[in-house]
Amino acid sequence: MGMLKEFKEFAMRGNVVDLAVGIVIGGAFGKIVSSLVSDLLMPPMGKLMGNVNFSDLFVSLDPEKTAGINSLAKARETGAAVIAYGSCINTVIDFIIIAFCIFLLVKAMNKLKKAPEAGPATTKECPLCLSTIPIKAVRCAHCTSEVK
Repeated sequence: MGMLKEFKEFAMRGNVVDLAVGIVIGGAFGKIVSSLVSDLLMPPMGKLMGNVNFSDLFVSLDPEKTAGINSLAKARETGAAVIAYGSCINTVIDFIIIAFCIFLLVKAMNKLKKAPEAGPATTKECPLCLSTIPIKAVRCAHCTSEVK
C-alpha cells in the first residue's frame, strides 16, 4: 500500500502533470507542423524548383532493383536499400519551424514576466574604503571616516 500511495503522490505533483500536458500538446503541435510542411510548404517549393516532390527524393543503394523508379514508396516495395534524403529535408524543416515557434513562445513568456521593481536604496558605498553602509550613516562602520 505504501508504494501505491507514494506513486500517487509523485504522479499528482504539479510538475509531473504539467510535463504530461506539455508532452501531449507538443506531440499534437508536431503533427500540425509536419502537415504544414509536407502538405502546404513543400509542394509550392517543389513546384518552384521544377516539379520536385521532396518526399520522393532518394538515393538507391541497389540501382539494379530501382532502375526507372522515381517514387520512394515504389523503391521501398522492391526491397531496395534507399537513402530517403527528401524525407530528411522535410524533417529538418519541421524541426526548424517547431524550434522557431518555441523560441517565439519563450520570448513572449519572458516578456510577460515583470521584472521586480527596485525599491528605494537602503545602502551606499563608503567613498574611502568602498564598503557597503546604511544610507543614513554619517560614519563608516569599517574605516570610521565621515560620509555625507
